[in-house]
Amino acid sequence: MIGRPRPAAARFKRPTLLIVGCGDIGLRVAALLRGRWRLIGLTSSVERITALRAAGVQPLVGDLDAPASLARLAGLADAVLHLAPPPAQGRTDPRTAHLLQALARQRRVRQLVYASTSGVYGDCDGACIDETRATRPATDRARRRVDAEQRLRWFGRAFGVHVSLLRIPGIYAGDRAGGHPRERLLRGTPVLAPEHDVFTNHIHADDLARACVAALHRGAPQRVLNVCDDTEMKMGDYFDLAADLCGLPRPRRVGLAEARALLSPMQLSFMGESRRLCNDRLRRELRLRLRYPTVAQGLLA
Repeated sequence: MIGRPRPAAARFKRPTLLIVGCGDIGLRVAALLRGRWRLIGLTSSVERITALRAAGVQPLVGDLDAPASLARLAGLADAVLHLAPPPAQGRTDPRTAHLLQALARQRRVRQLVYASTSGVYGDCDGACIDETRATRPATDRARRRVDAEQRLRWFGRAFGVHVSLLRIPGIYAGDRAGGHPRERLLRGTPVLAPEHDVFTNHIHADDLARACVAALHRGAPQRVLNVCDDTEMKMGDYFDLAADLCGLPRPRRVGLAEARALLSPMQLSFMGESRRLCNDRLRRELRLRLRYPTVAQGLLA
């Protein structure tokens, strides 16, 4: 009954968060929320159980590729942080579809935060863009993310859930596996010559985790947010800066033809898209003050 006082136990009960895809960012979020939320982590690997428990996360074994294993998710959580990537093939994301089917069986979830990618915008020719920019995915990897976003928006409207879509560029941190440019510098991977170079965007892993928490608390219904820092820098300049800070040689600059011969198709796809993301919504709506507003500060950390 509306207006009826809730029992004291209900008023002080900790909300429950289901973290789907509890890897590096999920564990950073868990560290921020531990003790204030009840944390459950969906994992398909029994080898992850010990690490999750050590982080204060209750493990729940289930596989997004096996819908029958997700039955226990129904009615389990007040909020969901969806960090799991789509499959490596195809143009759709059946994993997100399976997750939403499980959550829809009971209508407990009120807030859902999804970690998407800024790759959904495609190549913007270096333009400064905000969240009103139409999606133009140029790769199947990005098309899978657009499919997931569309499914999540429908779910939010159909079930009254506040869905926050976080469009995320390159994630970095010194303590993140594969998350610091020094590893690429040590491999000697070249970058494009200045006349062919592209604008790239970044976010420190700690700031991304804080953005996820802010979206859980303050995310508006069916809202897209660019989660990036304030840096406007081309990719080659970023690796030059990282090399200088690490005391390593700057990477070799190459033309497009040589890049096609030396780099993988995935590396080339990143070098074929240029955009500068605007983060005004992140600051204004989520009221997030970045700990590392520039890559220079983040790399030094």
